Amino acid sequence: MSRRINLTSDTVTRPTPAMREAIARAVVGDDVFGLDPTVNQLESKVASLLGMESAVFCPSGTMANQLAIKTHTDPLDEMIAEERSHVCLYESAGYAFHSGISVRALSGKCGKLSPTQVKQAIRPEDPHFARSKLVVLENTCNRAGGTCYTLEEMKAVSEMARSYELCMHLDGARLMHALAATGDRPEDVGEHFDTVSLCLSKGLGAPVGSVLAGDAASIAKARRFRKVFGGGMRQAGILAAAGIYALDHHVERLSEDIRLAKELEMCLLDLSYVTNVNPVQTNIVIFDVRPEASALVAKLEEQGIECLAIGTHTIRFVTHLDISATDIADTCATLRQINI
Repeated sequence: MSRRINLTSDTVTRPTPAMREAIARAVVGDDVFGLDPTVNQLESKVASLLGMESAVFCPSGTMANQLAIKTHTDPLDEMIAEERSHVCLYESAGYAFHSGISVRALSGKCGKLSPTQVKQAIRPEDPHFARSKLVVLENTCNRAGGTCYTLEEMKAVSEMARSYELCMHLDGARLMHALAATGDRPEDVGEHFDTVSLCLSKGLGAPVGSVLAGDAASIAKARRFRKVFGGGMRQAGILAAAGIYALDHHVERLSEDIRLAKELEMCLLDLSYVTNVNPVQTNIVIFDVRPEASALVAKLEEQGIECLAIGTHTIRFVTHLDISATDIADTCATLRQINI
């Protein structure tokens, strides 16, 4: 196969020619002083999209999440999150390093927490325990296979948590994929959270950046912490322009990512060496193979198809902006020809 098909992640996308033009045309200023008009436009756009008062542009989703945690907690507090969530697994225990808090990691169903689970995890007022302060949901749930919360599920967790005066943060790295699957509106999601992070460099296809949205006071606090974390950027409008373009042009096509992921799911279900396929809801396909994942990854690599082993027997495919229907057809044909 002459071309490469990269299914490792939706972070591997490259700016389209039109996005590059938008970057080149960006009007810029010094964002640390609040003087970059394109950054300001992006922040206003995301805040409005989520029905929130304000937003701050960050270089990464990890920083956006860590800013939210820092904003909502004090040292010796505790956050409640699903054990497979990004804030638990892939942010280098930043919650402990930056914020001095602990995590109550719960095993959710398909990566999702229920109101009952969260309620049972809240610590009593006792000097022996950390103080329960923050609930973090992830939508979609990456390591659970791109599963997504419905609006009603998020509302139920939020209402219960807020009744105990806990703050709510949504790691919405792939929120737009979730909304493409559920049909819910982003502003209705924002209503149930104090802050929401939205990643621009995953399914939306921008090269860099995430935005943290929330009420004005929280975002003012987060902006100060962004400076402390070293996240203040100068003429960042060239990056923000890509995010604006992505939001204007790459949201509607997310349904195509989901359709192609479901094609992969149907193919995998028919293969004798595949022992399990997580039900596909969005653009992430997680499946188990025998004898070992590394064997299949190596065979696919030989055929120009890149993917990621996330366990001894587990592989992840992710569809995205740079993956076409032809790519998926060729991948399925290759999968059917392989013997392991």
